[in-house]
Order: sequence, then C-alpha cells, then structure tokens
Amino acid sequence: MSTLPIVRRPVSADCALSGDYHPVLTRVFAARGVRDDGDLDISLEGLHRADSLGGIDGAIDLLSSAVIADQPILIVADFDADGATSCAVAMRALAAMGASRVSYIVPNRFEYGYGLTPPIVEMAAARDPRLLITVDNGISSIEGVDCARRAGIDVLITDHHLPGERLPDANAIVNPNVPGDDFPSKALAGVGVIFYVMLGLRRRLADEDWFRGTGRAEPNLGDLLDLVALGTVADVVPLDNNNRRLVAQGLRRIRAGKMQPGVAALLAVAGRDTGRVTSTDLAFAVGPRLNAAGRLADMSLGIECLLNDDRSACDRAAVKLDELNRQRRTIEAEMKDQALALVDAMALDDAALPAGLCLHDPTWHQGVVGIVASRIKERYHRPVIAFAPTDGGELKGSGRSIGGIHMRDALDAIAAKYPGLLSKFGGHAMAAGLTLESDALDNFAAAFDEEVRRQLGADGLTASITTDGPLEPEEFTLDLAEELAYAAPWGQQFPEPMFDGRFDVLDKRVVGETHVRLQLRPQYGSSSIAAIAFGAVDEPWARCDAPIHAAFRLSVNDYRGTRSVQLIIEHAVAVD
Repeated sequence: MSTLPIVRRPVSADCALSGDYHPVLTRVFAARGVRDDGDLDISLEGLHRADSLGGIDGAIDLLSSAVIADQPILIVADFDADGATSCAVAMRALAAMGASRVSYIVPNRFEYGYGLTPPIVEMAAARDPRLLITVDNGISSIEGVDCARRAGIDVLITDHHLPGERLPDANAIVNPNVPGDDFPSKALAGVGVIFYVMLGLRRRLADEDWFRGTGRAEPNLGDLLDLVALGTVADVVPLDNNNRRLVAQGLRRIRAGKMQPGVAALLAVAGRDTGRVTSTDLAFAVGPRLNAAGRLADMSLGIECLLNDDRSACDRAAVKLDELNRQRRTIEAEMKDQALALVDAMALDDAALPAGLCLHDPTWHQGVVGIVASRIKERYHRPVIAFAPTDGGELKGSGRSIGGIHMRDALDAIAAKYPGLLSKFGGHAMAAGLTLESDALDNFAAAFDEEVRRQLGADGLTASITTDGPLEPEEFTLDLAEELAYAAPWGQQFPEPMFDGRFDVLDKRVVGETHVRLQLRPQYGSSSIAAIAFGAVDEPWARCDAPIHAAFRLSVNDYRGTRSVQLIIEHAVAVD
C-alpha cells in the first residue's frame, strides 16, 4: 500500500486561546507556536520601535538634512517585488514629507547585475544627487559605495540581506542583520526596513517642527502599508509576529479599498476581489506579475505602476505586467522541461543524484533560473542552483534551498575553502545568487555537492510533507474554509494550514490542459466535495481510478459570485 510521507505538526499543550476560534483553527495556531490571544495581536501599537533598529539615527540625520535643505535624493532600487515596493515606499514617503527632488534608478539585471556597482554609481552621478539611498540592496556593495563617496555623494544603505565579513564604507547603514544589531526581528524584508526608516524620519521632522513650520500636514505612513505587505509577502521572508502585523494591516487597508492605484490594478488584472484579498493572493497573483518586469524586462515598469496615482495609467501598466508574466510562464515551462531532462541524465534514481544539484543550459534566461531552481528543488527535495550565461561570458546562478541548508552560508563556506572559485555571491538562508567564470562550473558543482553533503548528513534528503492532520467529514465546510483564509496572514514560517486524508475518487477530468478537477468523498464520510490539483495531469495517481491519500488545503472557490468549498490538492498518491 502506498502512502504519503506525512509528518504531522505537533500541537503545543501551552496554547491557551479563547473559545472564539473554531477547534480546527485553534489546533492550527497551537501547531505554529501560538500560546495565547496576545500572539495573534496584529495592532500597529505592538510593532517593534523604529529607534531600536541599528544605524537608524545616522540614517535620519542624513535624510532630515537632505529634506530640509531640499537636496537631490536618488533611490537605487533592486529589480524584484521587494525592491520595487521599497522604492515606492521611499519615493512616496519622502515626497509626502516635503522632499521635492527625489528620483530613482533601478539597474537592468542583464546589464548591470545586482547591487550598487561602480557602473550604477556612474549612471547615478550623472543626475548629480547629494544623497544616494539603496533599498533592498547595497550591503555587499563595497566598490560601489567607495566609488560614490569618492564622487562626493553621501550613501545611505537600507537592506536586509546577510552581510559579508566587510561592510561598505557608507555614511549610514540600516540592516537588522548587521552583526551587533539588537533589533528584535531579523526577518524584515527590504520594504520593511525602509518603512521603518521613514517612520523614524517622520518622527524627527515632527520633533523639529518641520511640518508645522512649512504648513504641511504630517503624513500618515499607514497609507503605505499595502506596499509593505506586498513586498514582505512576495519576498518570502519569515512571517514573525512583527511582519504579521505589517502584512495584516496592509491587507486590512486593501480590503477597505485604501490602497495605491497600482496595487488595485494588479489585483484586478489577476482577477482578485480586493474586498477578500489574502496574503496568498499577494504571494501568488500580485507578486509574480510585479516580478515579471524585473525578470524579463525593466522593473521601472513595475515601479511606475506602484507610483502612479492615475488609475487608468496603472491599469495599462498592469496589463503589460500581466503579459510579461504570461511570457515568463512560457519560458519557465520550457526551461523546467530541459532541467528535468538534465536531472534524468544524471542518474537512474533520486538516490544516485548529487545532494546539491547544479544545472545549466546555454539557452536559459537569466531572469527565470531562480524559478526553475525552485521547481526542481520541490520535485527532488535538495538544494538546486540553476545557471544561465551572461553577455560577458560568465555564468549567473540562482539557488533555492531546503531545510537544513543555509544557502548563503554554504556559498560562503565554498568561497573560503576554494578562493577565487566564486566571482561574487549573496542572499539568504533559502535563496541566493552567485556569479562564476564559465569554465568553473564543474569545479563549483563538485564543491557545492560536497558542502551540502557535509551539512545535511545521511538523512537530510529524505522528503516529507508536513500537515495539520486530518479533518472530520463534518469539517469540510465553507465556514471553516473562510475562517482559515482570513484568520492570519499565512506565509513563510507561519504556513497556511494543510491537512491530509484518504478519499474515494468519484469523478475526475482534465481542465486547462494540465490541471485535474475531481469530486471526492472523504473516508468515513457520505457527502462529496470538489477538488482541484494544479499541474497534476502527469502524476501517477491522476492516471488511475484508485482512492487517494492527499495532502490538501481547504479553500474557497469563488466562481461568478458563487462561493463554495473546495480542496486544493498539493500532494497525493494512489492507495489500495
């Protein structure tokens, strides 16, 4: 008899929530370490204080001087959704506080690479800024910062990526992950960091009577929380208590219709109801469309969508972003098939594969290799780095990891053991980027596999599916599905509830070429329930009529205004 490799989350006995929650939801919260109602408080009053963020006083000194003197300020953004939202928060907040000479640049990833490089500084210097602010990048930009300082430009770095052994010689650095920073949350996204900096700047300007003296209303920075929520969720940072507050408040504003026109346009083009939006919608509908600009073209399109106050212009930009996202999906599908063929050629079975997979094809697109690495990681449960060629003859890689392997630390260990093998690298625990000389790939692949094996040990590649256990037949209800959907912002390290159970398959058909729509009857139940499994048409369980053991999410299907409960099948196997 086949079965899913299920691990059920342990439920803490210390959970003492009030009786206001459905018993299933109480179980879900207890399995995520929630102890009492206070752990679910999402009020802004509970946010960590801005003045507890290291380096923020120096940052505010630079910013307040530049705003009061009306000096030219230039934002240098990253080319993903976190970078785009960070840029929009900085631009909108500074303008609201009286800075009239603020502009931005976002490097084209295919021409300039990542971060504040000397060529980017040269491009920036042509605009003659007095202050340069990096958002969601800069912590590894040693040469770029030196270049800017020599040109007489002050530099403020705001970032959340892990620093190397040496920090840039910037005028100020705000990054909760800098060694010695006591800020309680290390999980802030780049957009969270710049939001905190703007909070601190507003307080300083208010204390100095800047707003009253200039006859300007003190801005409500809560108006930007939709952007903060979007960037935080899209960057897949851990949703600790502080980030959950930021995301929850942003979602509340969106549901109330209080959002940037660009966010509304992106939700509309994705077919999402703003009144019912969840963190899942931001992660899987809005974020990918925004990211598509940076992956295939120029993130300026995405940033302009978030900055424009003309809804019609935002709608046009959102349509273009949607078109780019469709192109990305097509490219991704082709690259994924090629990647699977490469893996198949490596070994006859999973056990013989390298523990750390490195994949490369000379036709691959730089902007999509990260997604392909993620897809292969999910399929084979091992860290994966996918490489694409650059115009300069190098290889640019994007890696995705699994639990037990800190991707950036693994790259750091390889760089220390094999000096000169990596041209550059950076990132997080679960995702990182790097650049290699084209003839160094084989040596790097061997070193990566060696390091992954060293860190994981013998059992680290054993895949399992973590669930919140089974549901009783009477619990497959629309009310529970809706309560689960809106109970909390779900995301990284505070995962959306997933359950498992056995079902008889009453009906099954293919829709949209690759998806499987089913009618299921829970074991020991008498009623049937609708289900869908995305991209599952080639799965073995979908090609037979046997009962299935499935890991699933209880979700709400909103079809032409009619809401019903359905299961989203994430994993399944046929059972006897």
